[in-house]
Amino acid sequence: MSSVISAPEPQLLRRVSNSAVLDFMRASRAVTVTEIMKATGLARATAISVCEELVERGWIRELENQRAFGEYRKGRPARRFELNESAGFVLGVDVGIAKVTAVVSNLRGQTVGRSSQPFPGVRITAEDRIPGTQITAGERLAIIDQTAMTALQDAGALADMVLAVTIGIAAPVDRNGDVLATQHFWELFDLDIKTAFKDLRGWTVLLENDANLAALGERWHGEAAGVDDVVVILSSERFGSGVIDGGRLLHGSHGGAGELAFLKYVEGVGNTFGIALMARTWASETLAGKTRSSLRKHPREEISAEHVFAAAAEGDALALRILDRLADRMARVIGAVATIFNPELVVIGGAVAKSAGVLLGPIAERLGEFTATPPRIAVSPLGESIVAVGAIRSALDYVEKNSLDLNLRVPSAAE
Repeated sequence: MSSVISAPEPQLLRRVSNSAVLDFMRASRAVTVTEIMKATGLARATAISVCEELVERGWIRELENQRAFGEYRKGRPARRFELNESAGFVLGVDVGIAKVTAVVSNLRGQTVGRSSQPFPGVRITAEDRIPGTQITAGERLAIIDQTAMTALQDAGALADMVLAVTIGIAAPVDRNGDVLATQHFWELFDLDIKTAFKDLRGWTVLLENDANLAALGERWHGEAAGVDDVVVILSSERFGSGVIDGGRLLHGSHGGAGELAFLKYVEGVGNTFGIALMARTWASETLAGKTRSSLRKHPREEISAEHVFAAAAEGDALALRILDRLADRMARVIGAVATIFNPELVVIGGAVAKSAGVLLGPIAERLGEFTATPPRIAVSPLGESIVAVGAIRSALDYVEKNSLDLNLRVPSAAE
């Protein structure tokens, strides 16, 4: 029995050619038709035709037909094209329990707008992990929307120029973008954000766990660039981790891969409270007694992790003891994570990462006590932007995968 293999349809071939040219343009600056032919294997006539189609659709633009100063050659100068990086925008949004941050990026991944806004009435403590004053889901959605629109205004972009939005939340999210709301804390993020913004703004919204986005951001622009086996631990207010194994982000069956609730069973840890929360909690508890410390110049209720790290740098004995406790705690956390996932690298991320570099040496010294496979340890250079950076990468991935199915907004003559 013989089988006949049909030739690809012309429409499919055209789509493949368009994708190849657009992918090359994203990775390049101004290029000539000859360079496009060399990169994609297309014939000259096809390359020119594809470029003209992509120009018409708005994805790329043709540059002014001129030679560089002092250059002389017979004939017309080569036609040059480049990505129209402002043809559309993506939004990366980090929705925490206490505040929301929105970042706008152009199609090259360059940040062009940003906004951040707190949720009112939120105070996080070790005694009461859930804020005592709650705001409604509608109020929370309104603040998220306001923050996103302010970021777009900062970028000089209109809402209908947004091609995709990725929102990171502090709860497990499965591959379909559904929230695993089996704990009260996670329920606070089950706002049906995708439907709300589709109805309100017409946006395509991708929902993802914040630590997973942190891992994507770190691998894109951080210490984990080029590393295929890495765990990024968000460690400011609470612990959460994103796991990349063999270059692939792990989700698990319900989005729970990387969740660290098991830490309450780890000796010397006992909960998921992060570096910033424990630093200020331990400082406040100790200062309730008569211990001498330069930290007393701050009101107890206003002491932050940054104050503790700064006092330790000045040799304050109390602050140094707290850092020692933090290093021991982090060694146990990283040891547990390393035993489960066996990464090459563990990155400490979040707003506290900038200060946490001083902990790397003490953590590394203790790590062998808690795992037979100690990884390299680093702190993220992305600071509190780590989740938003990953959200931008996620949204760009969506746009790049679906470019030929997206319609760009064409400005009117009045604009």
